[in-house]
Amino acid sequence: MLYGFADGELELRGRRGKSRRLRGRFPYNKRAVLSDGGKNGRPQKEVIASRAFSYRIDRPDEDIHLLVGHSYDRPLASRLAGTLLILDSDEAVTFDAEIVPEIEDSPYGQDFLAAFTAGLIRGISPGFRIPPPITVPDAEKVEEEDPALGRAIIRTIFAALLYEMSFVTVPAYKEAEGEEARSWELTQGGLMVPNARARALNRWRA
Repeated sequence: MLYGFADGELELRGRRGKSRRLRGRFPYNKRAVLSDGGKNGRPQKEVIASRAFSYRIDRPDEDIHLLVGHSYDRPLASRLAGTLLILDSDEAVTFDAEIVPEIEDSPYGQDFLAAFTAGLIRGISPGFRIPPPITVPDAEKVEEEDPALGRAIIRTIFAALLYEMSFVTVPAYKEAEGEEARSWELTQGGLMVPNARARALNRWRA
């Protein structure tokens, strides 16, 4: 699973009883810096293009979860549970979630709401997979940054399968798997060529 990050827009509202309404927005076409290149390397940036997540969003029978920190052990809402409405547009993915009393009263629910109220939840991060080239040949592209803007290598994602959206506290991609899965380079033909380990980590799984 790969993870993205954006500051986005977050809103928490109270409702009758103890239920809460959470609303959020993950903007498309924002460049995320995966690596500054260190001392001798080149910076790596990533862009998620408009409607890159539309495949699963447009299929209401495909479940999508709202989580805390990409943990399926800390769910807040889901589409098939009827507590998550998620919409796609050219500008952003937006969602409206109901946090039911049972979730709000759970230990992790209380911790999440306390952190959110304290301003410690800083962004929204989608969890997704890239389809294999045999299924979607042009799901992604790697290219040189405009020299007038910098010297980074930029990866643009045009199609990906969205499985969850998470509230996160720090603007970073998950280190354990995401960093290796993004081990890509630019060739003369402009193609992404992962190394052997990255290819194994990014292997397509249904």
